[in-house]
Amino acid sequence: MSKQPHFVPFALSLMLFSTSSAMGAEVESFQIPGREEIAAEYKWHLEDLYGSDEEWQTDYNKVKKMLPKVGEYKGKLDSSGKNLLACLMLRDDITKITGKLYPYARMHQDENTADNKYQALTGKAQSLNIEVNTAIAFIEPEIVGIPAERLEKMQKQVKGLGVYSFYLQSLMQQKQHVLSPREEALLSRAGEVAAAPATIFNVLANAEVKFPSIQDERGQEVQLSEGRYSNYLRSSDRRVRQDAFDGILGSYSQYRNTLAATLNGHVKQHVFFAQAHNYKSSQEAALMPNHIPVEVYDNLVATVNRNLTPLHRYVSLKKKALGLEEIHMYDLYAPVVKDVEIRISYPEALELVKNALAPLGEDYIADFNKGISSHWIDVYENQGKRSGAYSWGVYGVHPFVFLNYNGHFSDASTLAHEMGHALHSFYSAKSQPYPTADYVIFTAETASTTNEILLIDYMLAKTADKKEKMYLLNQYLENIRTTLYRQTMFAEFEKEIHDRSEEGETLTADLMEEIYHDLNVKYFGPEMIVDKEIDIEWARIPHFYRNFYVYQYATGYSAATAFAKQLQTEGEAAQERYTNHFLKKGGSDTPIRILKNAGVDMSTPQPIEITLAKFSQLLDELEVLLAQG
Repeated sequence: MSKQPHFVPFALSLMLFSTSSAMGAEVESFQIPGREEIAAEYKWHLEDLYGSDEEWQTDYNKVKKMLPKVGEYKGKLDSSGKNLLACLMLRDDITKITGKLYPYARMHQDENTADNKYQALTGKAQSLNIEVNTAIAFIEPEIVGIPAERLEKMQKQVKGLGVYSFYLQSLMQQKQHVLSPREEALLSRAGEVAAAPATIFNVLANAEVKFPSIQDERGQEVQLSEGRYSNYLRSSDRRVRQDAFDGILGSYSQYRNTLAATLNGHVKQHVFFAQAHNYKSSQEAALMPNHIPVEVYDNLVATVNRNLTPLHRYVSLKKKALGLEEIHMYDLYAPVVKDVEIRISYPEALELVKNALAPLGEDYIADFNKGISSHWIDVYENQGKRSGAYSWGVYGVHPFVFLNYNGHFSDASTLAHEMGHALHSFYSAKSQPYPTADYVIFTAETASTTNEILLIDYMLAKTADKKEKMYLLNQYLENIRTTLYRQTMFAEFEKEIHDRSEEGETLTADLMEEIYHDLNVKYFGPEMIVDKEIDIEWARIPHFYRNFYVYQYATGYSAATAFAKQLQTEGEAAQERYTNHFLKKGGSDTPIRILKNAGVDMSTPQPIEITLAKFSQLLDELEVLLAQG
């Protein structure tokens, strides 16, 4: 099954680096190279998908011819197990092909976003996907309409249906939430209208909201943007931090009522669809289809709330380390260690990451090497290449990894992260049949983040330089703060506004600012000056338009921390569990059971508590080093 890409934001450096095609090393340059200047060994092999555009077109035509055959099974799935199996197999044959068609076009487009040919091909693939989804839309409602006893009998009579057993079981568990075909059709048609709030938000945030200019550290006037915001918040110049903070949030504040109405509309439509499908709450409606109990979400929030003291300590430490009389929200991202920059060339990063991932075992490293030698990765930035990083698993081929490697430690960490996704897809596809190879976001972020944690732990153990160690400790603490604490605060906000909406309240700008302000006061503690400007921050978070999504970053990081600890302390036993009971399981079971069988039980507070204990340990280490001066 084709995995949708996992995206990681890419922080653009003010200094651009290009590659020397002769040496493949990063060299300082103000010119971004053309794609033809990048050495072939640093480019992915999209020809592994299709040798030519003509081959792509052949498969495209094949799908178009297969689609009418799907309709021949409409209204007939309950007649026999053979019909059901034939229809599911035909659907899979079609989606295996479309799972190659779209990535081929899209990844070529990402190589050069100005390439009109692949823009057109991507659009063509997207349109085909819509045709496919329309053609197969009848399948799941018909399956749900089959009496449970009859469906069970079909599976016993037709052995080939065994591979679909978890899929069919999952569908039947949703039976009480599936309405009549006419009702489902009406709700489906309403989907485009329901998407309007998210569409409006995207237009507002990306096209209408205008950000001011500020002066950077050198006194040069620079235009603020969302992409530059995080860099300026990390500036060692407090004036720059505050100006960026005021500029970005002040700009959103000018649209506070419109943005409140937009988010209110989105939450209301989510509540409407949840109630229409007979869920107890919108939270349950978002979590249940992926087999995540509501208790897992609530347990995360409750556990973090019981452990806010270490975060308050961190705020206090940062205030002291930065020499501030008062610490404000715009100081939160400022590094406590200045003038430290870890530069790592790509070849050095490959060796570093492989050494760091040694706890995963020799087979994992061998497969990592196979990915490198088989050209899974597109490494360097080139003119027209889209920003960011992602991995994309394609069933029956291999994963692909998209980077814009720029020679920073964060780039090495991104390499580890994306190869974590890639090898998760590789092992799932290798070990699972197509219907159970795909995995959900809840587990996806665990595999990638485990690699990140192993890398930074390895770096901390390896470095003898005090300032470098302080820099890494600060980075590690920031990772946990922004991923566990911050995303859980977002999750708590999201649950609160949904609860209020379900109780009949209108989510006004005043109400949401009050909720968000109070959460910041609670999370960051008594020493933090919670500036009024932060109250509008909810208005710039796009993930609030993806229902109950952000908590998975926090649970994924917690599960990854627990796995990393086991891999570092238990050796081969942990390797075996992690590889065979997690990476190779794909989507063959519920994510909670997969993780539990691999050694991490996310239905309990333990993984979260392990992560919070790690935060406290790192904080202790940094306090000692800072005290030494």
